[in-house]
Amino acid sequence: MVKKVFVSGCFDMLYSGHVAFFKEASQFGDLYVGIGSDSTIRSLKGRDTINSEQERLYMVKSIKYVKNAFINSGSGIMDFEINLRELKPDIFVVNEDGFSPMKEELCDELNIELKILNRTPDIGLPPRSTTSIRSSDNCMLPYRIDLAGTWIDQPYVSKYHPGWAITLSLEPIIEYNERCGMATSTRNAAKKIWPYHLPMDNPEKLAEILFKFENIPGSKMISGAQDAIGICMPGLVRHYYNNNYWPEKFESIHDDSILTWLEDHLSMVLLWPREDDLDLLKETFLDRTNVASLASASDRAWEAIKGKDINKFASAFLDSFNAQTKMFPAMLNNKVHSAIDKYKSTSLAWKLAGAGGGGYLILVSEKPLNDAMKIKIRRKGMEF
Repeated sequence: MVKKVFVSGCFDMLYSGHVAFFKEASQFGDLYVGIGSDSTIRSLKGRDTINSEQERLYMVKSIKYVKNAFINSGSGIMDFEINLRELKPDIFVVNEDGFSPMKEELCDELNIELKILNRTPDIGLPPRSTTSIRSSDNCMLPYRIDLAGTWIDQPYVSKYHPGWAITLSLEPIIEYNERCGMATSTRNAAKKIWPYHLPMDNPEKLAEILFKFENIPGSKMISGAQDAIGICMPGLVRHYYNNNYWPEKFESIHDDSILTWLEDHLSMVLLWPREDDLDLLKETFLDRTNVASLASASDRAWEAIKGKDINKFASAFLDSFNAQTKMFPAMLNNKVHSAIDKYKSTSLAWKLAGAGGGGYLILVSEKPLNDAMKIKIRRKGMEF
């Protein structure tokens, strides 16, 4: 009997990479495709699709490798769950950036084999992604990873002990989800003044402009400066805070061998968007001892990166995350603990991007992980 194979995605702006994915997935059996609705994509990506759900359904159904396609009937990151339970496929196929522990748990529950494919173009065709295709006429602003020491960019933290926050600026090789710790709210603010890309100007100046634009006078909640800095300043940057919103000084690393080393040892896994009602400040444990631990971990992470010492870096990276969660325990919950547990045997260290509660899990590992997505650090270009 021919097996049933299921894939799910947005499949907006259909391109050769989508077809290659369908072709490879169809080799395992009859292929059924679940397509995210317009409302789901709007919720997860913070934007409208280029093609409507009916257009996308029409195009996917016309591909010869597809047995049948439909609009997923649910919403959110697991919008396909109802359809998956009804279809009862033998195999669920995802790309490495489409894997999540929630999908794995659902497949285990339903006795479905989960296969993870690498993004590989067909022979003779160039690599493509929806993000790269959109780049010619849409926003290509960077994202950022808060690597270590972060939260210290808030004066209510750094007043107990000064220290450095470390950020990485990322090329938008994928479109990261909203409310997942990738500074998407600050990036959305940046779109209002620079709709498509950063202007050719001093990166520190751009970061200050963005920080002040997002935090207008009278703002009840001040967004930390690390988001604007991570978006606007390329490479690896650390910034020093001492009871102020804006850092006193900066240090940067643009050595390509170091940035490549980080790309080789860092990867990310999507969990789920942070809950709207998560209150990280409801219970905090802020004192000199805890903030000093955060600052110390950041210092050690910086030195380990400069020395390309993976074990010391992993130790400091994890210590920084543990210091964060000790000060703000609402960053963690049982679901997050369960997701982290899955990677303790393959990773040296882990932390949540951003404020926690969900989002992206950042992993440090000796070797690339098959079920995690790679990052691309934004190099220093033509900035003044």
